[in-house]
Parts: sequence; structure tokens; C-alpha cells
Amino acid sequence: MARKGLIQKDKNRQKLEQKYHLIRRSLKKEISKVQSLSDKWKIHGKLQSSPRNSAPTRLHRRCLSTGRPRANYRDFGLSGHILREMVHACLLPGATRSSW
Repeated sequence: MARKGLIQKDKNRQKLEQKYHLIRRSLKKEISKVQSLSDKWKIHGKLQSSPRNSAPTRLHRRCLSTGRPRANYRDFGLSGHILREMVHACLLPGATRSSW
């Protein structure tokens, strides 16, 4: 189980990213439309003035059951070892164990 504080930080980052998503997208569109370099720098300064945690690159996927940040499978939203346990217990329909 991941530390509760780290899970909470990720939730706060998700909220900030949702809050500033439209603002960041509109500023990026403005940068691509403007021709002069000085105007681009001004818009870029506005973009940088938004909080760091509002950037989508700072988000991190976590396991839904344990909060583990590594080895996550996007299709299931689970980390590798939890996914393996659930497949062994036949709790995930359509997922089969590999054998050769």
C-alpha cells in the first residue's frame, strides 16, 4: 500500500490539472496562432505563471486498489501483482494466464 500522503498529492494534482486544462489549452492555441516572437514570449509567460502541478505531465497513474505507482496496466488500472492475483482468482473476465 502506498503512503496516504502521496496518493492525496496525486489527487490534488488531478484536480489542479482539470481546473487549468482549458486555460492551458487556449494559451497553447494562442501561441501557435501568433506570429511575432515578443507576443509568443508574453503568452508563454502566462502559461508558466500557472501552477506547476497543473501540467498534465506531472500526473502519475496509480493502482486503483493499492495506490502503487509502478507497473500499472492501463486496460485494468491495476498494478502487475494485483492483476496477477485477480487473474489467478478468476476475477477478471477475458484475462487468461499464459502457459507454454
